[in-house]
Amino acid sequence: MEEYLSEKEQWEQIRAWVRDNGLWIIAGIAVGAAALGGWRWYQDHVDSVGAQAGAKYTQVVDAFGRGDRTQGFVLLGELERDYASSPYVDQGKLMAARMYVDTGDLDKAAAELQAVAEHTKDTELALLTRLRLARVQIAQKKVDAALATLNAVKPGAFETRYHEILGDAYYTKGDKATALKEYLKAKVGDLAGSPDSQQLDLKISDLSADNPPPVAKQTATPPAATAAAK
Repeated sequence: MEEYLSEKEQWEQIRAWVRDNGLWIIAGIAVGAAALGGWRWYQDHVDSVGAQAGAKYTQVVDAFGRGDRTQGFVLLGELERDYASSPYVDQGKLMAARMYVDTGDLDKAAAELQAVAEHTKDTELALLTRLRLARVQIAQKKVDAALATLNAVKPGAFETRYHEILGDAYYTKGDKATALKEYLKAKVGDLAGSPDSQQLDLKISDLSADNPPPVAKQTATPPAATAAAK
């Protein structure tokens, strides 16, 4: 029917509709503006906190890099306290674990790695951390713990490293035959040629010498068959 109304009548209808609904329109615009402003504030806050966490992590790296372990661990503690949910905390803990390994404090290294493996939200980082944890556990002579750490996950993108560490665990356990199988799996997965390929080849070579393939038994030819063949 609207096409039959005069312009004046249409305008009166619009005015009446705005008069009846104007308050709701204004309220809707205000709510939308507030939500948009709140979202922008939240994003700015997240960016600001992320930048602060990154700056603190840089300080941790610098302290450890110049050999100031005391200051490095103090700054790492501040990072964990003030930015507990930041992924920089995981990176800081991995660096702390490396520091502990370098000084032979394997128990503390394992504790840092365990914390990252259990709490990080990054699935690939969790897997990589478990591989490092397994290496530390092998160095601690806790082979069963290392096997449990490895068997709890799938190798994913780290197939070569996974099977090699699994081989190291079995070798330390004294199961050289299974260790060789794992090293061979690692070699098959090493399509790109990892930096440790030469070391892996040496492990395979040493164990292959200790475990030569079985020689097929030859059945003696009966004399009658020998005579018939002539």
